Amino acid sequence: MARATAATSLVLIFFLSFMLFSSSFSSASSSWKSKKHHKPCKHLLLFFHDIIYNGRNAANATSAIVAAPQGANLTILADKFHFGNIAVFDDPITLDNNLHSPPVGRAQGMYIYDTKNTFSAWLGFTFVLKTKDYQGTINFNGADPLMNKTRDISIVGGTGDFFMHRGVATLMTDSFEGEVYFRLSVDIKFYECW
Repeated sequence: MARATAATSLVLIFFLSFMLFSSSFSSASSSWKSKKHHKPCKHLLLFFHDIIYNGRNAANATSAIVAAPQGANLTILADKFHFGNIAVFDDPITLDNNLHSPPVGRAQGMYIYDTKNTFSAWLGFTFVLKTKDYQGTINFNGADPLMNKTRDISIVGGTGDFFMHRGVATLMTDSFEGEVYFRLSVDIKFYECW
């Protein structure tokens, strides 16, 4: 009889522990879901303009191919979805989509064409902003599936007015002219502001 009572007690303890764990998991899960819908603590919309060096535009170029597949030319993007090309850039950032607007900073970094069967790149870059409203840097990185109308990449930090900020930037190709010029609209939403 004592063994049956001990076994029943053990089952009861196990059952209550299970119920306690599952209810705490459920409340943590619903808490996580509610955090998904936070509003941004800061929002910016900026444009950056990329002019790829093509061997004839050195005075205007803001980016250059620095690595290419074996035998490829560093002034022309490789065939087959540009796979293997690496470009570095120092592009002007503007508040509107006009290349000739006064720049508010520079976009500095690189993109790597990293997919063999579609146009896609990996981006790693920094916005260096110097305006009366904002001083500092914003750091971005992530995959850029170029065939999508909009693409999200991570904001992983910053300095100055953007110290320790994190969030998401939605990229949209606003304009492009062949393989020499493109303009990106960068819709920046910070969800962690210090």
